[in-house]
Amino acid sequence: MGDCENSATHVLVTGGAGYIGSHTCVSLLEAGYRVTIVDNFSNAKPSVIDDINSIAGTNVALYTLDLRDKAALERCFDDNKFDAVIHFAGLKAVGESVAKPLEYYDNNLIGTIALLDVMKRSGVKRLVFSSSATVYGVRNPVPFSEEGAELSPINPYGWTKAMIEQILRDLAASDPEWSICLLRYFNPISAHPGGRIGEAPDGVPNNLVPYVADVAAGRREKVYVFGDDYDTPDGTGVRDYLHVVDLAEGHIAALEYAREHTGAEAINLGTGVGYSVLEIIHAYEKACGHAIPYQVTPRRPGDSAFCYADTAKAQRLLGWKAKRGLAEMCEDSWRFAKNLAANTKLYNNT
Repeated sequence: MGDCENSATHVLVTGGAGYIGSHTCVSLLEAGYRVTIVDNFSNAKPSVIDDINSIAGTNVALYTLDLRDKAALERCFDDNKFDAVIHFAGLKAVGESVAKPLEYYDNNLIGTIALLDVMKRSGVKRLVFSSSATVYGVRNPVPFSEEGAELSPINPYGWTKAMIEQILRDLAASDPEWSICLLRYFNPISAHPGGRIGEAPDGVPNNLVPYVADVAAGRREKVYVFGDDYDTPDGTGVRDYLHVVDLAEGHIAALEYAREHTGAEAINLGTGVGYSVLEIIHAYEKACGHAIPYQVTPRRPGDSAFCYADTAKAQRLLGWKAKRGLAEMCEDSWRFAKNLAANTKLYNNT
């Protein structure tokens, strides 16, 4: 992305030390934006801030706080004049949300409402919200389209995203000055090409590519493939994987769109192409240069055969399209995984 706005444009990024947030902060800084991060580091490590600064060659301001601490958030807004907010902060593990639904509703909904209250009080009414393709559930036809879709999540995490989307639509309807983009991500993977920041969750990874990376690096024995009897070309589930840097650039495009348009728009960010589990594994084998052992196990409840985006709206409204292919995604991921193994100071949780 180019320098579409001057360096005086000041963006608050909540959850900016997380996986997607950190890559977006780097892209914002490289595009000439001024960035302030709010994060409570429940899903990230403080050293990520140093990595962001090092990659971008500049410094972000940091406020360590929880969005539900409204007084602290108000002080942050009182200290600064923000032009826009990108809102990533929130709990995001699907399985954990099923086990701890109240924690997810409290953190994600109450934190967002507090943020919106403070934004309104401060007159900051441009927002890009980190939503998710999980809002589509399993009832909608593939490819998933923003137009006419029934939002039917199948877990509490997905419902927090759908509920926040509704709050934001209601807010935009109540006040025509609000400009809001609801970005529905599909499956972000990979890492910054420099190999310094990427996805390295604590414990057992919940997502496919970090697990494949662990196996490729010898930290785990094999990849478990959940089902090979789907009605897909190779029998394994097909998902829309996109490079996290493409996703970061999509946020800049959304910021620029929101600068010129009011209201609330839901927009898919994906490639519009599905890759199967086995395609991911074999592409990663080419990136790392050796075989990756895997074992087929039974399907998981709730998994579908296909899940990928209709990307026409993103291209039409934002002028955005994912540029990086599967080989590049795996190569960048493997570069980060190797660096992670060589230097334990390199990490970035999701």
